[in-house]
Amino acid sequence: MEVNQGRGIGAAGGNDRLPAVQELEQLIETWEGLAVLTHFDKPTGTWIFICIHDNTLGPSTGGTRIATYASPADGLLDGMRLSAGMTHKWAAANLGFGGAKAVLAVPHPMAGDERQGLLSRYAGMINLLSGNFLTGEDMGITPEDMEFLARHTDHLHGYDVNGRKVDPSPYTARGVLTGIKTALERKFGEPSVHGRTVVVQGAGNVGGHLIRMLTAEGAEVLIADVDRERARNLASECNARLIDDRSGASGGNGSEVFSTECDVFAPCAVGAILNQETIPRLACPIVAGSANNQLEEPEDVERLRERGILWAPDYIVNAGGAISFAYLGKGISEPAELFDKVDSIGTTLAEIFREAEDRNESTLAAAERRVARTLERERG
Repeated sequence: MEVNQGRGIGAAGGNDRLPAVQELEQLIETWEGLAVLTHFDKPTGTWIFICIHDNTLGPSTGGTRIATYASPADGLLDGMRLSAGMTHKWAAANLGFGGAKAVLAVPHPMAGDERQGLLSRYAGMINLLSGNFLTGEDMGITPEDMEFLARHTDHLHGYDVNGRKVDPSPYTARGVLTGIKTALERKFGEPSVHGRTVVVQGAGNVGGHLIRMLTAEGAEVLIADVDRERARNLASECNARLIDDRSGASGGNGSEVFSTECDVFAPCAVGAILNQETIPRLACPIVAGSANNQLEEPEDVERLRERGILWAPDYIVNAGGAISFAYLGKGISEPAELFDKVDSIGTTLAEIFREAEDRNESTLAAAERRVARTLERERG
């Protein structure tokens, strides 16, 4: 999974490493989180960052991401933002975990012994934290990777009572579907997706499940994905339509994603896709999707408000996987029961929408206040 194009990480010579280290130091010095465990994996040229943001509600917990970045600092910044998002996600759902995230910033795709060697050394770092960091899958991690990690560390989450690894993506998709319905009810007075047009950006694990759920309930779905073959196959399976997303997250003029008229735009790929360039081009009244860190900067939520676009805060609607994993840890393994727990996202989101309207503020402000209340209550 490549997040940013640019010079490969770890390929630079010794004299080029000093500026990179200084960038990392500056990021860590200005971060409000608890700690960053950093390691440069010399055999593979990979920078490993375990970002521990908060442990107020319980052990710091979040997925592991494997991706290529333009610089080590970009990888660290991604981990920091994602770990803060996990704190918000757990607190908004009032579940007993703190926020964390790990990023393995690889210089190139890896397989075989090279990949397993990296993962085994990463597992050693996890073990150093003695259960204060729990992790699961994120972008770039495969089920085989999780099986391998489970042989080297016990500090993982997302397993049922029989010790089987559970795929979080259907539960994340269910949460997004619930969020879309809640937003539709707020905007139009009717929660049904039947007959509604939804643009889904990203046809990966979560996006794919969401597309299937939407079409099963009678929505007209338009699919955009940089992997045209994957999108084409899914469109054929679900009787959906393809639109162009050549620009990926950049939202450049080659993409139809932002300018296609629809009832709901569901970003389910990379973050920072709502920004000064893309928001004026949106042709929808609702944005609700699974992508993390959708706003490029906080001011973007006000740009959405000015256009009358209802934005469902990302860490609220994409919490389905986290919620399901929390209840797996409590011994609930039946999918139907887990889906019922995930549907609580609708109640949470409806409360946020009402509070934002009552206070004449953004949905982001209302969501952040909810998070602050939970954390302050626990801190006493």
